[in-house]
Amino acid sequence: MHKSAHILVLDPDPLNRVVLQNTLEETYLVTLSSSPEQALTQLQGTRIDLIIMDNQQLGEEAEAFLQTLKANPETVQLPVIVISASASFLDEAQSLQQGAVDYITKPFNPNIVKARVKIHLGIKQRSDQLSQQALIDGITSLPNRRALDKTLAMYWRQCASGVRPLAVFVLGVDHFERYNKLFGHARGDECLYKIAQVVAGIINNMDGFTARYDGGRFVALLRDISEVEAQEVAEAIHMAVAALAIRHPESPTCAHVTVSAGICYTKADFARAHRDPLDLAATALNDARERQQKAVLSVV
Repeated sequence: MHKSAHILVLDPDPLNRVVLQNTLEETYLVTLSSSPEQALTQLQGTRIDLIIMDNQQLGEEAEAFLQTLKANPETVQLPVIVISASASFLDEAQSLQQGAVDYITKPFNPNIVKARVKIHLGIKQRSDQLSQQALIDGITSLPNRRALDKTLAMYWRQCASGVRPLAVFVLGVDHFERYNKLFGHARGDECLYKIAQVVAGIINNMDGFTARYDGGRFVALLRDISEVEAQEVAEAIHMAVAALAIRHPESPTCAHVTVSAGICYTKADFARAHRDPLDLAATALNDARERQQKAVLSVV
């Protein structure tokens, strides 16, 4: 049976954990955690949709745990339902002020818990859908610049912590302004969409990330590749776009649409800000165009 959502139950009391598991596991995938430290570890490697925790059992750790969730961009929107033996309005208000979305008192009715969980999962699902739409470029259906910034920051942290190489590509459609002027913006949008699918197809097959940057530019991110492989990827993208054979009579360099690439390759120096390699790759793209080369690689 397919479980509709994943719920993390955080409670030091094993009996309480089992009771909540038995209440929810028919409909949801349930993960049990006995401490905030264990819960935070589980959150790093697993997609969790909602947390249920007993704040009285956790004591002072409950507030610290909620603060940790709210301080992390990846968990700030994660709904937390507090279950407590306290019926005090002050305790309930305090939990809600600390970031919980709901407060259920013990002894609880299983049907009430199920109903509250269903409500908050529905709210989260609608919120996730809206957030996802806000991260998609309307012309190319690729992630947009906002999504790019979030993903680049995540990749940068991951590569910095393991000293793993990261290649940042800025890909530009050559003489795109002339194409738009000649054929109009509708044809220009169609051109961008076709190129976006080609670029995303190549990068996604390598477990990378592709986004619309601005105008006629795209950004691709690839981890754990060599400098030579980065140049080969740029060449593959150039050839794949050329193979589309999109006519461009106004191009001074080619009769069809082409792309150039600037690449920033980082393998050791992660002391800089995560947006720096993006700027360096954009500069490398300008260099490639000035030199009339398919790609320029900048290594930092």
